[in-house]
Amino acid sequence: MTLNKEYNTKLLLEGLDELNIKPSDEQVDRLLRYYELLIEWNEFMNLTAITEYEEVLIKHFVDSATIVKILSPKNEKIIDVGCGAGFPGLPLKILFPELRMTLLDSLNKRVQFLNEVIKELGLTGIEAVHGRAEDFAKNKEYREQYDLCVSRAVANLSTLSEYCLPFVKKDGSFIAYKSEKGSAERDEAENAIKILGGSIVKAEEFILPTTDNSRIMYQIMKIKETPNKYPRKAGLPAKEPIR
Repeated sequence: MTLNKEYNTKLLLEGLDELNIKPSDEQVDRLLRYYELLIEWNEFMNLTAITEYEEVLIKHFVDSATIVKILSPKNEKIIDVGCGAGFPGLPLKILFPELRMTLLDSLNKRVQFLNEVIKELGLTGIEAVHGRAEDFAKNKEYREQYDLCVSRAVANLSTLSEYCLPFVKKDGSFIAYKSEKGSAERDEAENAIKILGGSIVKAEEFILPTTDNSRIMYQIMKIKETPNKYPRKAGLPAKEPIR
């Protein structure tokens, strides 16, 4: 794997060090090549509004790694729902290579990008899948098959939980990455999460390393199976969140 140029990695390493993550040189190179591909592809398709080098390092790569504030991912089977350009799933796979990762996104062009990154970085034990969460969560190959579901998608917590909890097996977790304003959603989402078979067991507020940006992360434990009627048909979870 060849990089187009040399990069100053000091900020990346500082941010990861705050999370007690010590990446190998190969892992750093993979993140940097991922950055290059992200910028190349972003010129002809809308992958991210964040394109400045140091911002990508912190607001995408380090931000993805903040899952360690809640738990340290080991050999879990993980699905990233609504992964977009691959966040948080791809950085997690690079930093924790033993993870078995599924990246799910509803836009085929983004999935083509993700497959190019996976191929270019030589990653194994990872797949990128094109489809909607509402459809895939009804498929027995995916429904309640994962130890962990992660999502950094822009949706309220009730809607996200309807997309994500059906993928999680009993005693597994759904981790929702939210900005500081996400804290107001908790009360609204609590009943929906209960209906879907989950329970909020942790809400971790913190500052994104090397910034003054607030974050909140929810760990929702799957305590019983999700009723078969959920998720509802495409569009409904966003239009009419469970109350």
